[in-house]
Amino acid sequence: MRLAGPESSVTAAPRARKYKCGLPQPCPEEHLAFRVVSGAANVIGPKICLEDKMLMSSVKDNVGRGLNIALVNGVSGELIEARAFDMWAGDVNDLLKFIRPLHEGTLVFVASYDDPATKMNEETRKLFSELGSRNAKELAFRDSWVFVGAKGVQNKSPFEQHVKNSKHSNKYEGWPEALEMEGCIPRRSTAS
Repeated sequence: MRLAGPESSVTAAPRARKYKCGLPQPCPEEHLAFRVVSGAANVIGPKICLEDKMLMSSVKDNVGRGLNIALVNGVSGELIEARAFDMWAGDVNDLLKFIRPLHEGTLVFVASYDDPATKMNEETRKLFSELGSRNAKELAFRDSWVFVGAKGVQNKSPFEQHVKNSKHSNKYEGWPEALEMEGCIPRRSTAS
């Protein structure tokens, strides 16, 4: 009797390897891997993952209706602070106090949940636009929005998705589909 060696054994097809935050391929050196998922309707909370660390999620119990925002040091990739801002019944001044004093190079990860825009005013829209958002000016009631921007960006961020709340195209009754975005963000260099 001959024993079969590894080359003749039948093996299952290899599973696709997942990288940091579930990305299909690794990020280049000096880049941060991320995945941002908006909430689904008012049922499933949003998620923000960076470098395989879950910064915000329902499991961590640090998400809420409105805008879920994680501030990250763009050089080290370390979380500075993560907070949820209720944009339906909350106070927009809490959000303004959070995003006005950002330092140059701070990365801003945003995931909407339920309603991102009812309490948004001209100043909040302008601040998000200055962080690189194309869509902050048009955000409306129950839109889905995911965005990654930074203080001091020169151009519009390539990391943004927006789906309008529309009776004709909503995936859930009263809400558009959830959005999922992933990618690699170049780390900021310390010498700028």
